This record gives sequence, structure tokens and C-alpha cells, in this order.
Amino acid sequence: MLTFKSCYFFLRLLAKRTLCLTGLACISFTAIASAGESGQISPPCALSSLTSEQKTNLKQYAGQVVYLDFWASWCPPCAKSFSFLNQLHRDLQADGLVVIGVNMDEHVADATKFLQRYPAEFLLASDQTKQCATDLNVRAMPSSYLIDRNGVIRYVHLGFRSGDREQLLDEVQQLLAEPAMTDETQ
Repeated sequence: MLTFKSCYFFLRLLAKRTLCLTGLACISFTAIASAGESGQISPPCALSSLTSEQKTNLKQYAGQVVYLDFWASWCPPCAKSFSFLNQLHRDLQADGLVVIGVNMDEHVADATKFLQRYPAEFLLASDQTKQCATDLNVRAMPSSYLIDRNGVIRYVHLGFRSGDREQLLDEVQQLLAEPAMTDETQ
């Protein structure tokens, strides 16, 4: 459930550059360039596993396509996106796709309860310091970043609707079809 506290959290998280509307999304009202824009190199993003003590960093997935999805338990579109993310993971993991769901809840118990209802087959992480969300300028729930094999953010999607599935799948498949640049091809 979205509360004033949740909106305040995201306002604080995004350095008061957002506005919460109708309890469903936080949107940016500034046009400041950030690392979270298409064409920019993805920040390293040090993340903690949501289900274990393991740490991960986006840089360890160099050479793979990363679908980085920021979600929260109070977000209805996030719940709708999980079946799609599970399907992407099952169908395209062998082709080099890594799906990472980054939970933004203040309390792990909220995420755990959500995951009991909407299980995830893909990697789950937590951005405990909120640095990754800040670096990427996350401004809606869910926010998805498609990162190519070279670590470049190629597509940014705010929100999720069932009608988005085909476009997202096309974008993922396009990135999977592209080779990673090597030192020789750069």
C-alpha cells in the first residue's frame, strides 16, 4: 500500500526531484541528464541479494544483456510484471539474458510477503543504500533498464502494462542478437 511515508521515501531518494501522483507512480519533473538515460554507461550498482548474504555488482554481468527492474511490494504494475519477467528469464537466460529485480521496499518483510504471492524465478536484489536507484534516476515503479552486452543502457521503461510485453521482448531480443564489442572492434 502506498502511504505518505512511501512517497516521502521516494522524494528523499530522488533528491526531491519527483512528484507522487495518484498513489501509483512517482514521476520526474526535471529534465536533468543522468546515468539512467538511454545511451549512457550503466553505473556499477553494488546490490545485496534479497534472499541470501551474497553481494552482486552489475559490472560482473559484462558480456550479457541485463534487464534491471526496480520494484516495490505496494506497486500493482510490479505484480503484473513478474509473470513476464519469469518468462523472459526461462526463455532467454541461455541466450545471455540476466533478469535482476531490485526491491525498493523499506522493510524486507514487505518484499517477502509480496514474493509469497508473486514468486520470482530470476535474481532478486536489494539496493539497501539506494545509491543504484539514485545513480539511475529511478522515477517510477516499476522502472526497467535494458543494458546491452557492453554495459550501455539502451532502453528505459517506466511502469508496466500488459501491452508492453511485445515491445519489451523485441528490445531484449534485439540486444541479445548484438555481439559484445571487444577491444579489437572498439
